[in-house]
Amino acid sequence: MNSERREKGDKVQQYVGVRKRPWGKFAAEIRDSTRKGKRVWLGTFNTAEEAALAYDQASYSMRGSSSVVNYSVETVKDSLNGIRQFGNMDGESPALAIKAMHKLQRMSLSSNSSEENKQQKDLLILEDLGSDLLEELLSSW
Repeated sequence: MNSERREKGDKVQQYVGVRKRPWGKFAAEIRDSTRKGKRVWLGTFNTAEEAALAYDQASYSMRGSSSVVNYSVETVKDSLNGIRQFGNMDGESPALAIKAMHKLQRMSLSSNSSEENKQQKDLLILEDLGSDLLEELLSSW
């Protein structure tokens, strides 16, 4: 499919640390130098841009300004401000901290949607059929 797009002249945006899964989602992963180069799965994302930002956050957290990133360093720093407020990354692999943060975000999004589904499931809709029917039903008791 990528070769077909290239032949047609369409540019396919590729990001460092991002792979497209066969079912259309995007995976982000990075080699973690604090864990002897082990690969850390950062998560699966709906868009390549989200996955690229997760990779950039982990890369910048581990390597600082010498890291290779997909977005500008300023964009990555701004996105990391929320993570630093989220929790303390001291003593832990930065890549694992980023992974945990994204996992919690996904869990909170899925719990919000399941709460909305539950509220819709428990919804009872009543219709006013008029006072004559009500009187008839009450008189039959």
